[in-house]
Amino acid sequence: MWMSPNVPTGVSMPAARRTLAAIAGTALLGIPALAACSSDSGGDAIKVTATDKKCEVGKTDWTAGKNTLKVSNKGGSVTEVYVYAQGDRIITERENIGPGLTVEIHFDIKPGEYQVACKPGQKGDGIRQDIKVAGATSEKPMDPRLSKAVADYRAYVQGQVDQSLPVLEQFVAAVKAGDTAKAKELYAKSRIGWETMEPVAESFGDLDPKMDAREADLQAGEEFTGWHRLEKTLWTTGQLTADDTKYADQLLADYKDLQAKVGTAEITPTSMANGAKELLDEVATGKVTGEEEAFSHTDLVDFAGNVAGAQKAYELLKPYVLEKDAGLGATLDGEFADIRKVLDKYKQGEGYVSYDTVNDQQRKELSDAVNSLAEPLSKLAGAVAQ
Repeated sequence: MWMSPNVPTGVSMPAARRTLAAIAGTALLGIPALAACSSDSGGDAIKVTATDKKCEVGKTDWTAGKNTLKVSNKGGSVTEVYVYAQGDRIITERENIGPGLTVEIHFDIKPGEYQVACKPGQKGDGIRQDIKVAGATSEKPMDPRLSKAVADYRAYVQGQVDQSLPVLEQFVAAVKAGDTAKAKELYAKSRIGWETMEPVAESFGDLDPKMDAREADLQAGEEFTGWHRLEKTLWTTGQLTADDTKYADQLLADYKDLQAKVGTAEITPTSMANGAKELLDEVATGKVTGEEEAFSHTDLVDFAGNVAGAQKAYELLKPYVLEKDAGLGATLDGEFADIRKVLDKYKQGEGYVSYDTVNDQQRKELSDAVNSLAEPLSKLAGAVAQ
């Protein structure tokens, strides 16, 4: 039995890299990959044409402030598009853009030098184009409701991270003591703070892949670290070694680094909205398929934490969104309630059943609930950017 996250039941950080194997897994289950929305925001959007060999950006001199990328995938592979600051810090991203799809990405950006990267096949460093952003933002001050949403979300993230630290410390202590049973008991519980704050995980640079990358996410020469490195040992050999002690110590150090950075991390209304949508994509390609927690089968704990974090971001943005699009607010209220009902079917005491007991038909039901929520959630950033 696994503990559940602190999930809001009423109104009131890109994920690790995902590979085509995740999408293939959905097909094997008869589960459709999340469809990206297609829309048209007019001539102000910056056009990006992605193919299997090119990443063509309509203009490379941008103006600071609110911007929109209109990305068309004209290649034969699923792709993803990133805007990177120096050091590959992610400003915004969109994953799982299927062939023939056009999506819009709304975001805020400051003056400086950046790169747009298209990643056909969702692998590697991508095909990159240099971008320059100039000018002071000439926009009016942020709406007080959005300022409050950002401040409250930062406080929420800090609280979630702080609350999970003692559990992570116990998990690390169990690993170092060679207590496999105790470490397995604490593994999923130690991840709850991380899973709930994942809509803005990319604000913390390389801490995301260091702490949460799966082995399948790694490129040649990259070291396998973090929770999933320890998960593999615990549920395969069960023989904890000096290497596991090293990885446990590093995980705790990285987590404390994350905790210290919450107060200064760059969080914007659009990054909250985009992060919530991207998190649902990750649920569809990792959690629903069982790929995320391949050894421990604690996927439903992650799933519930991700939904809780996405819902919190929406609830805080809701006062502004309702004025811009009351219908969208009503739809999202209903979809979040529906997905909670589906998840509740798998509650067991204070936690959730092991995911290897959930059959293909039940996983399809979970996938349908995710897709039904993801479509209106993809419009949240656009409403916030108005």
